[in-house]
Amino acid sequence: MHLSNFLRISASVLIAGGLAFALGTPADAAKVRWKMQSAFGSKLPHLGTSGVRFSDNVKVMSGGDLIIKFFEPGALVPTLECFDSVSKGAIESCWTTPGYHTAKYPALAFFTAVPFGPQVGEFVAWLWFGGGNDIKNEIYAKHNLYAINGFAIGPETSGWFRTEITSLDQLRGMKMRFFGLGAKVMQKMGVSTQLLAGADIYPALERGVIDATEFSMPTIDIKLGFYQIAKYNYFPGWHQQVSITEILMHKPEWEKLSDQHKRIIEVAGGHQVMYSYAETEHMNFTAMKDMETKFGVKIRRWPDSTLAKFQKAWEEVLVEESAKDALFKRVADHYFAYRAKYKLWGDAQQLKATYQ
Repeated sequence: MHLSNFLRISASVLIAGGLAFALGTPADAAKVRWKMQSAFGSKLPHLGTSGVRFSDNVKVMSGGDLIIKFFEPGALVPTLECFDSVSKGAIESCWTTPGYHTAKYPALAFFTAVPFGPQVGEFVAWLWFGGGNDIKNEIYAKHNLYAINGFAIGPETSGWFRTEITSLDQLRGMKMRFFGLGAKVMQKMGVSTQLLAGADIYPALERGVIDATEFSMPTIDIKLGFYQIAKYNYFPGWHQQVSITEILMHKPEWEKLSDQHKRIIEVAGGHQVMYSYAETEHMNFTAMKDMETKFGVKIRRWPDSTLAKFQKAWEEVLVEESAKDALFKRVADHYFAYRAKYKLWGDAQQLKATYQ
């Protein structure tokens, strides 16, 4: 072969090879790229930062072969519409909470938080080993969805109010942002409740669309600035003693993943459950002190007599909702049956208050 022809052919081969590399090698074809919209901003402590950390852990553990890109709330779809968007496959996943899907199925609230519910150990035991998540994914499967738990946070506060609440009569007619099953309890107190995503709460409070709110805990609520409008913060978070969330995925996309990539997602999600819970427990005592000393917040605790009324209202909600919604009753019965079995162990380990 003439040298010039050889050089032309060699150059053509190199160019073709370069194009093939640029367009994607066989190795690239095995890489997975997902979009994950978060219900919580990337800078929001615990809720959003855990999603960023989850994405980074997945990337590192997979050596970059599995990328689940974090998107801010509303960047792809409205925050409270993730259920439908993931169901249709418009996006592969959301960093969200079952409690945001209760317009579809009120029973899904049980998988985030339950009024007067258990601590994190008992709750996660029910979800992971007691069949709770199996029921949830049975519901999700009807909509081409699959979920694993994404993070957990500790107890929340139960309300920010503009004035001190000295009587439950003050709640009647009040407009309040409230989450999950606790909202149904507050409705029995005469409160008009609505569910708002985190980023929408402050503007609604500022404009008077709502009179009061609950959202989360001191580290998070300070970041959202509620103390600038409402100076009275009430404890304990009877409605959310612990909250568990999820990475909600399009089931067909999940099923296409390799066993390795599935395991990476499961491990990354499980890590966030314990990491974020411990983080909230570590950071909130300092944040609670700052609320008082730096921001002038008046911290109040509901009297035991008021908590007893909230609990009585919750028991009424259970009966009423179970009577009109078979799925709600099925989930509630399953949850309380597990708690009844756990009680043997839980009570045996309970220290008297004098020893704590």
